[in-house]
Amino acid sequence: MDLKKIKYLIKFISDSNIDEIKIKIGNTEIYMKNRTLRKNEKYSWNPKISSSISDYYDKFSKKEKENINKYFTIKSPMIGTFYRKPNPDQEPFVKIGDKIKIGTKVCVIEAMKLFNDIESEVNGKLIKVLVEDASPVDYDQPLFLLDPNY
Repeated sequence: MDLKKIKYLIKFISDSNIDEIKIKIGNTEIYMKNRTLRKNEKYSWNPKISSSISDYYDKFSKKEKENINKYFTIKSPMIGTFYRKPNPDQEPFVKIGDKIKIGTKVCVIEAMKLFNDIESEVNGKLIKVLVEDASPVDYDQPLFLLDPNY
């Protein structure tokens, strides 16, 4: 892929509503992410419980229900299969109670035989895993809850 095409892709992604894209053509692989939070940037989220979160509300403990508006939700950026571990015989990428930093790999989602790394875009403490390992997930489905005020 030549530089002109790459520049076109960068401009296209910047001007669109696409958050991230991974393209592989032959031996060339390009991964672009739009609207990435930087370390000193403030992040924002809707503090109200969204309809997708309310589906998982029954799984929360009493303390979690009281503090639900304080948590940040990591959602699936795509449809695929959710995996918490790099391999079935290895430990999960992150565990409940872990302190997670921006850029920490929290899981992978397999889509069309491609494994896509999902990284945290905020700092926080992992409070809850909302999806079972090796389960199918939908676009925008909540995967994890983080407490950004750990």
